[in-house]
Amino acid sequence: MSESDSENNALRTLIVDDEPLAVERIQVICAEISAIRVVGTASDGAAALRLAEKLTPDLVLLDMTMPELDGLGVARKFAESDSPPAVIFVTAHDHFAVEAFDLEAIDYVLKPVAADRLERAIDRAVARRAEQGGGRNRQASQWLEELWVPHRSELLRIDVEEVHRIDAERDYVRLHVGDPVEDGEASRSYLLLQTIAGLEARLDPDKFIRIHRSTILKRENIRGLRHDGLGVWSAELLSGEALRIGRTYLSKVKAMAGR
Repeated sequence: MSESDSENNALRTLIVDDEPLAVERIQVICAEISAIRVVGTASDGAAALRLAEKLTPDLVLLDMTMPELDGLGVARKFAESDSPPAVIFVTAHDHFAVEAFDLEAIDYVLKPVAADRLERAIDRAVARRAEQGGGRNRQASQWLEELWVPHRSELLRIDVEEVHRIDAERDYVRLHVGDPVEDGEASRSYLLLQTIAGLEARLDPDKFIRIHRSTILKRENIRGLRHDGLGVWSAELLSGEALRIGRTYLSKVKAMAGR
């Protein structure tokens, strides 16, 4: 591919951040990534919307926390357009990940931005455009399909299909990920700043069911139901563990089993 062809195929990219040093840092990284071409920068949400209308970027590298109109607000405005740009959130805060996924963001990169991490996010944007160009555009789902969870110095993407159990821990939830039978106690777990009720509302009820005020289970992880007497029931898991079903949720769990 010639240099001019590469330039034409590069994603037209807009950088939005209210910190000049952050913009400069991202520009330096982007200059080394041939898959994108920076067409403009904006220092606040309102300016980002004005520039996006004029420049029609393919990709926006968007800061989450800005005065007045923040990154989430900008992304919501983009989502209302007929041809919204892809969005990669670039932020110092990890607790907006669920809201970002609701807006179908490509990725969520934590500051300070590492060049290889941003490049991986941009690779995802390139792959998404290739899928759409090939007629394989994924139909938007009303339910969460992926989650970002803090892990060390970055956020990991977790496919919701990999989650087999969710436990409430105050203002957090603990996601249990992996095969509950094969992995056993080695099954991975991650904390996410999100209430269990808030997460439940975003999960497909055909795949997940809440059995207790502190527990959500993947339906496939339930082997059966057990009556322990005096109106007390437990859900038996594939791993052999039994979890008590809360009275508030018992009728719904029984309905799942056709009882």
